[in-house]
Amino acid sequence: MTCSLPIDFKSRIAAVDRKSQVFAPTLTHPAARYSCMKLARSINCCSIQMDTSAAAEVDRVAPEVVRFVAGSGDGVADSNLKRPQPSVSTLLMNFDNEFDPYDAVSTPLYQTATFKQPSATENGPYDYTRSGNPTRHDLESLLAKLDVADRAFCFTSGMAALTAVTRLVGAGEEIVAGDDLYGGSDRLLSQVVPKGGVVVKRVNMADLDQVEEAIGVKTRLVWLESPTNPRMQICDVRKIAELARKHGALVLVDNSIMSPVLSRPLELGADIVVHSATKFINGHSDVMAGVLAVKGEKLAKELYFLQNAEGSGLAPYDCWLVRRGIKTMVLRVKAQQESAQKIAEFLSSHPRVKKVNYAGLPTHPGHALHFTQASGGGSVLSFLTGSLALSKHVVESVKYFSITVSFGSVKSLISLPCFMSHASIPAAVRESRGLTEDLVRISVGIEDVEDLIADLDYALKTGPLL
Repeated sequence: MTCSLPIDFKSRIAAVDRKSQVFAPTLTHPAARYSCMKLARSINCCSIQMDTSAAAEVDRVAPEVVRFVAGSGDGVADSNLKRPQPSVSTLLMNFDNEFDPYDAVSTPLYQTATFKQPSATENGPYDYTRSGNPTRHDLESLLAKLDVADRAFCFTSGMAALTAVTRLVGAGEEIVAGDDLYGGSDRLLSQVVPKGGVVVKRVNMADLDQVEEAIGVKTRLVWLESPTNPRMQICDVRKIAELARKHGALVLVDNSIMSPVLSRPLELGADIVVHSATKFINGHSDVMAGVLAVKGEKLAKELYFLQNAEGSGLAPYDCWLVRRGIKTMVLRVKAQQESAQKIAEFLSSHPRVKKVNYAGLPTHPGHALHFTQASGGGSVLSFLTGSLALSKHVVESVKYFSITVSFGSVKSLISLPCFMSHASIPAAVRESRGLTEDLVRISVGIEDVEDLIADLDYALKTGPLL
């Protein structure tokens, strides 16, 4: 005899667990799992029915299993001993998926637009993928853990994430933003945001006097990057956060160049961290995604509302791609950074290079400050040759660097920002900010660094004479 019970063994364990006030929503002990597996064999997975005798057995044994998992301390040498926190690389490989009843090693793809509900008047944990999806929830939970955030939210791109943040600022309020930002951010701040009545002030974020003077009673948001893109300036996140806090303003840090592996701005005082997950988080140039990681439940609720209301949440398949790519993030970031350091040192000694912008070099003016808020220089750098003709030759002559926008890929990339990522900024404005046309930006991939150095050396040596 069978009964039509929508039985899920873990759900029953969790229900008993809540009654006993023991937190063990999943079973991790091998013996407990074995007991569960024996009971689970009685479940007819096709009809989602279970023998009534098996159902009764679940109800009987579940409290015992929970008590076994929780443990009473008997026979334990040190019941107060706590496990040390894992490193980022270990966390990436061992982050528990809470949303799959079958414990798949790889996070499943829930490629669905909508979810069945238990009744006409009750709602399940998910109803419509725009509002939430298990695959996205899993990725967001992992990203929140990496950034030491209360919540994280995945968007269709980094710009979609940044646009959501601008919705927090009302007409008549102010945004104080750095003057050396990603070109897309600059376009949003200069051409879109002001149309809503928001006042945008641009300052050199590396100059604390300028920052302090710009922040006032109407300032709602302070927006910065460190290192900046593409000139690699370093900003004092801690002190800027202190200045903003005096006026009740939020601090947003675009951490795309560093990634959670090298820097965690929320621990430095920021309220919101944004990542273009297209870059290092995913790392393979095959998906576009953005992330907001935040402190504070009130702020998290506001941003979730915007993500849902505007329909800007990341699609399940894209979440699955990012979830797959992120597993190797630490290995990639460290390998790319090691190569970037060698390339920066090579370029800084090259007779045809006038200046190298890379925080990993001791000669960088922000080197000491940078290493108080990050653990490495990263793998994005820029350099100047003093000649647009030479810089153009370098970009077009290298063999192992692809001419394209973006960074953070396993493939090495190269560009002239004034003609690509920052082309929307008027030439006079770029010039006033020190962004000259001969500036070359490179993103170092995972190719053999000696090949990359030889490639750059050849391009520099064969370029036109100044």
